[in-house]
Amino acid sequence: MPITPEHIRETVTGYTSAHPEEKPALSIVLQRLDDGDDLTSRKTFPLHVTAGAVLANENGDVLFIRHNALGKYLTPGGHLEPEDVNLTGAALRELTEETGIRASVTPLLPGPVHIDVHDIPANDAKGEPAHQHADVRYLFGTKGPVDVTLQHEEVSASEWRSPDALADETLRNRVLAAIR
Repeated sequence: MPITPEHIRETVTGYTSAHPEEKPALSIVLQRLDDGDDLTSRKTFPLHVTAGAVLANENGDVLFIRHNALGKYLTPGGHLEPEDVNLTGAALRELTEETGIRASVTPLLPGPVHIDVHDIPANDAKGEPAHQHADVRYLFGTKGPVDVTLQHEEVSASEWRSPDALADETLRNRVLAAIR
C-alpha cells in the first residue's frame, strides 16, 4: 500500500507537536493535504513531499553525496515511489539507491530529525517548473565498514564529513545532539 495522505499528516503533526516552533513553516504541507493534493507525486506542483536520510557512522561523521541535478553535496534522499509504504522506508530506499549501502543501518530517532520546505529550481529537461520540496529527513546510524557504490545517474561523489558541514542549522543541531 503506497504512502497515504493520512501517513504524511500524522508524520507532520507528530513532528510539529515535538517542534511547535516549526508549525508555521510546515502549515503549507497540511494546507495542501486539506486541498486534496497528492503530495506523494513528483508531478504535484507547487509542492510535494520527499524523503531524506542522514546517515552517521560510528565516528560521528555524516555521509554526503554530490547530487548531479543540483551540482552540490547533500545528504541522500529523493522523491517518493508508489511502492513506498511509509516515509522512513522511502528514506532508506533512497539511501540504498543512491549509495548502494547495504550495511546494517538503524534509525537513531523514532521520527523525523527534521522536516524542511525548500525551493527547487526549474528543470527543463524533466519538464518541471520551479517548485518546493517538503523533505522529511530521518537520522540513521551504521557501524563497521561501509561500502559506497554510487548511482551515477543521480550522484557523482560521496564524502563522510563532520555534522558541522550540514548547512541547515536546525538539522545540524539535532543531528549533533542525537549522535553525541
